[in-house]
Amino acid sequence: MPAESTSQNTRNTAEAPDNAAALAGLDALQTRGGQSRTAGEFFRTRVAPPVVALIAALMVWQLTVAIIDPRPDIMPGPLEVGRQIWASIVDGTLPGALATSLWRGVSGFLIAVAVATPLALLIAQWAGLRSAIGPLITGLQVLPSVAWVPAAIVWFGLSDATVYFVVLMGAIPSIVNGMLSGIDQIPPQLLKAGRVLGADGWKLATKVVLPAAMPGYLAGLKQGWAFSWRSLMGAELIAIGGSIGFGLGSLLAQGRTVSDMAIVLTAVLSILLVGIVIELLFFNPLEKKLLRGRGLLVR
Repeated sequence: MPAESTSQNTRNTAEAPDNAAALAGLDALQTRGGQSRTAGEFFRTRVAPPVVALIAALMVWQLTVAIIDPRPDIMPGPLEVGRQIWASIVDGTLPGALATSLWRGVSGFLIAVAVATPLALLIAQWAGLRSAIGPLITGLQVLPSVAWVPAAIVWFGLSDATVYFVVLMGAIPSIVNGMLSGIDQIPPQLLKAGRVLGADGWKLATKVVLPAAMPGYLAGLKQGWAFSWRSLMGAELIAIGGSIGFGLGSLLAQGRTVSDMAIVLTAVLSILLVGIVIELLFFNPLEKKLLRGRGLLVR
């Protein structure tokens, strides 16, 4: 027995350095993955590709205009659109429209989040409630939100309430369904563990369900923002006049009214720019932080 024990200890002692080396290698791999990038690497991998793509698109656009040579008011080139953008900035039209739409879009989206989040948690807690109104929420998500504009005008007149109503009807169903999708992917063992530890009712929903459903919830937030922004543009494009302020959708309608494609493209590019900036500055970092915290992203 002593001889066998000595032999076993010898084997354990021999294996210990190998295990330590393996663990050290894994730690080093994670450490290297988590190291911050240099400025040159960040520029080469993140900044340069979209800049090159933008320059290429502008060159193709200008070349197409030069070859076809259409009327400037029908198909202006990038130089004409650039001059229109600058003129709209100088006279204050574009900054004012951008500020109005941004305020409506962001505030409407935040209201939608405040309404949709507890609603989704409540629906998830009651199977009967989900069976009753789940299909309705899905139907509202599929319904184009601009279909609410005529009804909103009848109910609220030409006021900001019309715009906010359309934004909420576009965003809330997407956020609710995103949350419910994330909840459906929670392992049942996690919920059982939460109940064993004393979490119940609203505490279980906020302390266990909401953090565990965060990936689906974030996907619902991204889709909800996209729906709210598109709904806002549709409402501003259709509902014009009264006490409704002048937004990017109104600028788009103005360009259509005067048949000036330079104005139309100024509004379109501004709408596109807002979507890109919100994604890059808010949703993309939030998604990476979430994935990194769950060990799914090391850089």
